[in-house]
Amino acid sequence: MKRNLLLLFLFVVSIMLAACGGADNAADDERRQAEERDQMVEELDPERETTPSNPSGDNKLGYVRYTKEQVENETEKQHGVNIDRTALANMITRIILRNDGFAEAATLVTDNKTLIAYDKEDALDKDKAADIANKTAVSILPGYFDVYVSDNAALIGDIQSLHNSSIEDNKYDNTINQIIEQMEHSSQGAEE
Repeated sequence: MKRNLLLLFLFVVSIMLAACGGADNAADDERRQAEERDQMVEELDPERETTPSNPSGDNKLGYVRYTKEQVENETEKQHGVNIDRTALANMITRIILRNDGFAEAATLVTDNKTLIAYDKEDALDKDKAADIANKTAVSILPGYFDVYVSDNAALIGDIQSLHNSSIEDNKYDNTINQIIEQMEHSSQGAEE
């Protein structure tokens, strides 16, 4: 009799533990989703880079030296050149906002295009604002980039919607081209 009670007790405890496990999985899913939301908010937070990771390195000159043999070895042949598009977008946006007359700016850097939308104050001439935004991007980016700017602040949200896109995913090309078409209705800065 005691044995049957013990088996019944173990059976009930097993069922209760299994039921609690399902609740934990649901809680884990909610926790994971909250962490993903927090990560996205953190990625878009302009305050996240307030302190340089290597303060003494900011004052140093950049210098490297190689011989021809060093860059022709097998390891070096596999070395690719990468551009940190987020860092470029961050730099462009921050420099634009350091100019008087800009209230908000958003920058999207693709593999060969840069889209900048900004909200300017009324006192700043639209052509001068476009010139500042355009020249800022051109001074930072490699020469093969096409730069598009617009004072249409509504495009800031359109640009932001693409922030998690990949250059390898062509399904966003149509959206980017539509944004560019809208930007071309705005001043693009002085032509030189």
